[in-house]
Amino acid sequence: MEAVAVTKPTLLMTIPHLKDLLASATCTLLATSPGAYAEDPHPVGEWDISSALLLYSESDRVRAVEPVINANKALDTDESINIKLTVDTLTGASASGAVPSTQPQTFTRPSGDGSYVTGARSIPLDDTFLDSRAALALTWSRPAFQETQSELGFNISKEYDYLSIGTSASIAKNLNDNNTTVTTGFSLARDTIDPVGGAPVPFALMQPQGVAPIRESGSQSKTLVDLIAGVTQVIDENSLFQINYSFGRSNGYLNDPYKFVSVVDPINGAPVFDNALDASLPRVVFENRPDSRTKHGLYGQYKRFIQSSGDILDATYRFTVDDWGINSHTIDLKYRKLLSNGKFLQPHIRWYQQDAADFYTPFLVSGEEPQSGDTSSLASADYRIGEFTGYTIGLEYGQVNPHNSWSVALEYYLQTGDEPAGKFGELETLELYPDVDAVLLRVLYDF
Repeated sequence: MEAVAVTKPTLLMTIPHLKDLLASATCTLLATSPGAYAEDPHPVGEWDISSALLLYSESDRVRAVEPVINANKALDTDESINIKLTVDTLTGASASGAVPSTQPQTFTRPSGDGSYVTGARSIPLDDTFLDSRAALALTWSRPAFQETQSELGFNISKEYDYLSIGTSASIAKNLNDNNTTVTTGFSLARDTIDPVGGAPVPFALMQPQGVAPIRESGSQSKTLVDLIAGVTQVIDENSLFQINYSFGRSNGYLNDPYKFVSVVDPINGAPVFDNALDASLPRVVFENRPDSRTKHGLYGQYKRFIQSSGDILDATYRFTVDDWGINSHTIDLKYRKLLSNGKFLQPHIRWYQQDAADFYTPFLVSGEEPQSGDTSSLASADYRIGEFTGYTIGLEYGQVNPHNSWSVALEYYLQTGDEPAGKFGELETLELYPDVDAVLLRVLYDF
């Protein structure tokens, strides 16, 4: 199945923050879809069904289609169950991490049974990229004791080479005549990765087509633990503020088994072509990342209902820092303008900026690269962990009513970053970090 010999380990990591875009566009917004603004709750014992469809397309790169079905059933006035099914498919071209060259380059596919050619001065992209994912999430919400609501969750996600199973729990306590809510929660996940062709040995050389690659036997795994604590405070009858602290810890296999780092000549900066079995192959080696990652996050949200017009202002800020050296800032602004007959228009602006990981390495210089199997050295040319800024601008139009609420949103995403420092020779004439832009169309419907 060469078509699924993709250049990434998991569907939602195709581009930086595609995961965030998908989540905000479908899964998260299903919880705050137009129907959620209706004043009357859904009758006890009946199912409330919501649906969403996301279409996402980058210029000359990845395309995504993601339908979501969300079903919520009120078991009592304060108890409910929620079932969410997500199916998404990605196709197109994915960057391998290798640098461009002034001459064509040939790359072996992850399985070792095929190859593809990248033209001169072009970013190496595998244009047979294909992956799909199915995910199921179950949530049970019920009172724990007086003025306290608990929530238990289970989720499973399956891709061709990736399986994730997780559980979560949270508890929310109302205080101060229900004007203050204190929330704590955790999630635990176990991911299993079975890379096409096996997990590559760190810094092992890419082999020619048909030559057995240097791989580790068996599947790889990682464990993810996330904790969150927060407070939501009602400021007045029309506004509230929320602040959360989050902690995340990942341990295990954190490499991307399909990403390369190019080795360049120390004199002219050109990719080295010295493979005795195939002279068209550049010398590229597989990346190696730390086997653990600790992340801290601070999130604040302010929401205000403008009583005179019925409009809603929603502003959020997020700051994250981790021990990989990636610090990030996110500002997200939405303004829902109420029109006639329950219709609304909502502009959306999002700004994101991150620093590069300490081990981000756009290329290695010949003679200085780590030896194959050197797990003590770290290097990755994956631009998703490089320094960049992302911009999102969009507009949503819809209608809110007790029955069949809906909305349609169109957004544009642009990711831009500075060229890596240390370029020399031929590399100075090439663009290693081109801009990436995308268009996103989202449709929501609440039955």
